[in-house]
Amino acid sequence: MRDADQFTTQNHTITRRDFFSDMRTGICGAALLHLLGDELRADSSSEVPNLLPRRTSRPAQAKSVIHLFMNGGPSQMDLFDPKPELDKHHGEAYFDKIAGEVENVKDAGALMRSPFKFAQRGECGMWVSDALPQIAKQVDDLTLIRSLYTTNITHEPALYLIQSNRMVSGYPTLGSWVTYGLGSESQNLPAYVVLDDPLGLPINGVENWHSGFLPPIYQGTRFRSTGSPVLNLRPESDDPPEIIRLQRDLLHRLDQMHKGRRPGQPNLEARIGTYELAARMQLSASEALDLSQETQPTQEQYGIGQPTTDSYGRRCLIARRLIERGVRFVQLFINAQIWDNHTGLATDMKAACDRTDLPIAGLLQDLKQRGLLDETLVIWGGEFGRLPIAQLSADKDERKSGRDHNKNAACCWFAGGGVKRGLTYGATDELGFTAVENRVSVPDWHATILHLLGLNHDELYVDQHGLREKLTGVQPAKVIRDILRSA
Repeated sequence: MRDADQFTTQNHTITRRDFFSDMRTGICGAALLHLLGDELRADSSSEVPNLLPRRTSRPAQAKSVIHLFMNGGPSQMDLFDPKPELDKHHGEAYFDKIAGEVENVKDAGALMRSPFKFAQRGECGMWVSDALPQIAKQVDDLTLIRSLYTTNITHEPALYLIQSNRMVSGYPTLGSWVTYGLGSESQNLPAYVVLDDPLGLPINGVENWHSGFLPPIYQGTRFRSTGSPVLNLRPESDDPPEIIRLQRDLLHRLDQMHKGRRPGQPNLEARIGTYELAARMQLSASEALDLSQETQPTQEQYGIGQPTTDSYGRRCLIARRLIERGVRFVQLFINAQIWDNHTGLATDMKAACDRTDLPIAGLLQDLKQRGLLDETLVIWGGEFGRLPIAQLSADKDERKSGRDHNKNAACCWFAGGGVKRGLTYGATDELGFTAVENRVSVPDWHATILHLLGLNHDELYVDQHGLREKLTGVQPAKVIRDILRSA
């Protein structure tokens, strides 16, 4: 006698639970296919992602960006924001007044003066410490912002925020939005290039230059500063040019046939576009990264050949060469959070400055000499600033003290690309703890960068799940017009 809850088909017994489970899966699958079909049909009617240069809604002051990202959080009161009150009140207790803003509570100490000496530099009289003697010579070309603030004191979310204006992963970064809005002036090199440190990736790794929900064609492409710029870029055999041309023509025709049978597949479009770009890069990338074409005085200007500055100097010079060749956005990282000076501020921050000061000054000089500075926006800064109190080392030796993270105040600067020269904008309180005058939020910072590139932060968006997703998000953002040469 067969169980009433079972029936047999082709020698396979199916229970009532199996039947309804399979039916439910089938209904869900049909619904999913219907939704995906709508999405694919919508995608197939939209424009295929590409890196062709695009017109902007307003005249652009800058054509390209070099972002010198100082990951780790440089200390504002030790570099660009002198605080005589810290000298006056050095050693006095202050933790109780800012306890809620301290990440490493058990190591918090008293107010700490800067170990560096400040002086007014250049014709503009900008205050810079003696930790940055070479950048100090370039201040008449800088716009220094002393009133940047953010909303998180932990590296990972703060890095996501400064890159994408979100404190979680999965959103397009600044470089991706810029290339999405502008395309590229070079079709033989990526629009967005990342020059990370050969010694290691920054915190959050490759997510620092991810395209998020934008098509993959807009994410950053990592270039190595030594050796082959991109792994596996060179072919295994050197074929005659005519053979290479015929091979590429055939591959292109096959790709077009393959795409024609699979409309509305942005990942496929991006993958094929990437392979085609890689083929064009075989000559262009190697030539762009060939520093032997530069004169010896130019290389020395960047600190190339000196043990301390060689690595970062090479990346700064490569950044200039890429910008010259039409790359839209170049981003430089440096390893090991060298600006994260929780201890040993006097020695560790000086080491960070020594690695980057001369190469950055050389880059600014070189861009200016070549007439490129006016059309290139150079950006310097990290994810947050530091606290005015000491963070004690494990042995509580005050001579080894550093500073903890501070989300309430940070310094950054712009150069070239439509910003005023020799300007100091904004101010912090008497101890450098919080921005109090002309406060600049991260969305304001992003909106200003886009504005200088001819993009309106409210008009640069993507429809995503019924929302208009923008770099600046849903919170208010304003362009910092007081720092612009022409508002």
